[in-house]
Amino acid sequence: MTSSRPLIFLVEDSLTLALLYQDYLRSEPFDVVHFAQGLPVLEQLEKQLPQVVLLDLELPDISGMEILRFINERHIPCTVVMVTAHGSVDIAVDAMRQGAFDFLTKPFDGKRLCTTARNAARHQQLTYLVETYRANYDRNEFGGFIGGSLPMQGVYHMLESAAPSKATVFITGESGTGKEVCAETLHKLSPRRDQPLVVLNCAAIPRDLIESEIFGHVKGAFTGALADRLGAAARADGGTLFLDEICEMELDLQSKLLRFIQTGSYQRVGGSKLDTVNVRFVCATNRDPLVEVQAGRFREDLYYRLHVIPVVLPPLRERGEDVLQIARQFLRQFSAEEGKHFTGFSHEAESILLGYAWPGNVRQLQNVVRNIVVLHEGDVVQPGMLPPPLNQWIPSERFTREAPAELPVADSPIRPMWLVEKETIEHAINQCGGNIPQAASLLELSPSTIYRKRLAWESEEH
Repeated sequence: MTSSRPLIFLVEDSLTLALLYQDYLRSEPFDVVHFAQGLPVLEQLEKQLPQVVLLDLELPDISGMEILRFINERHIPCTVVMVTAHGSVDIAVDAMRQGAFDFLTKPFDGKRLCTTARNAARHQQLTYLVETYRANYDRNEFGGFIGGSLPMQGVYHMLESAAPSKATVFITGESGTGKEVCAETLHKLSPRRDQPLVVLNCAAIPRDLIESEIFGHVKGAFTGALADRLGAAARADGGTLFLDEICEMELDLQSKLLRFIQTGSYQRVGGSKLDTVNVRFVCATNRDPLVEVQAGRFREDLYYRLHVIPVVLPPLRERGEDVLQIARQFLRQFSAEEGKHFTGFSHEAESILLGYAWPGNVRQLQNVVRNIVVLHEGDVVQPGMLPPPLNQWIPSERFTREAPAELPVADSPIRPMWLVEKETIEHAINQCGGNIPQAASLLELSPSTIYRKRLAWESEEH
């Protein structure tokens, strides 16, 4: 029977050290296979896939760097940790550039080895899950959405699965995250795509008119009702009715809406005839609906009737590189509309866009880019073109890509690479006011890399 425990290839020419490392790892949930030379490793990698390779740099037949290059050139999905007694910053940097996950310098204790092995195995497991997910669902745009971040891949998958159904979809998310775009995408992907999509913003209609807007009215139903009028429910027959900001609806109207959703039947204001329609309901709010229920402002039975398929739209600050992809699309669009010649953003401007929190989400980003295009001329957007408050986020001159690196003096002791790396990353985060995405951009790393490394450091400290 195949073991479900992570497999580690331990490549170490010293039998004494190999036995010691195996003893260190005995209490961990790993299967360990030892190799005293490098060439057998290359042969075994063609037959068996380990999750982690603990790889000694100095071997009797070939170097550990050759094995590392072999793994990278063939895209073998495993995590490599380099082990050597000949540690130096140059060797460590070269190993990291070649794709090593971590670097251990002999001598090290069992705690350090076990922590590194656990982190490497967890990293490989997460990498596998991410790559598998991306292989199946990796899309840089979907419907009216732009962006390929993992949170949006989940949204795309949810919309794709929900679209063919008649089930009610409840969209939540901060203002400006694209709730109406979400409803439009659902409708376009559904079998009702050739029928109407009727959008009703419950927060934009006066309270005394919203019932008429939904259900319509008959002539003379109230002052100003000079003729019969169809409401959104009738206009959406056969299609989709999107009720935006539904938590703004009055309680008495919520009870009528509940009956309409349950039966598909309603009465126009002032009328006595019962009308029946076939409508797919989609609703949205930028509030927390459960908080509204607990506060007594939203009916619990209506909430559970509507909350069949929940779709949560992530805020822009959690979508990583999507910010740049969306900004570039807006830049192309608005430049064409305004007859301008902008082709992109400078690296410094991109760093600011990535580091900003975007409280207004995509809508705010859209307005920022339009402001730039309308008020400025040029080919590349520079930091000085950014409007407030982004022009307050220009990185400090003390920490920019052009700032000279602090090199160690000639007689300073060589320190472990992980410590040098830790100090550099923490320095960058401090210089950026704790903003990890901005620090990652300036360090030419992905934010996920910094989060992963910080998690590893914290586990070692504990």
